Amino acid sequence: MANNIVNKNTVIGEIVNEHPEAAEILLGIGMHCLGCPAAQAETLEEACAVHGVDAESVAKAINEKIAAQG
Repeated sequence: MANNIVNKNTVIGEIVNEHPEAAEILLGIGMHCLGCPAAQAETLEEACAVHGVDAESVAKAINEKIAAQG
């Protein structure tokens, strides 16, 4: 099981393209513009800062979701 597939420096576009199951988590914390060009180029840390959410916690939740899918 990979524990570190996504981290705070992973780009949102990469997360959504490679792990579409992560979109549910991102949408759940208020990131509703996952497809917009600006969001595609932001890191998870940058996007979380805008939304007032801890990037490490979000990365952990995404990694757990990815692991559960595999």
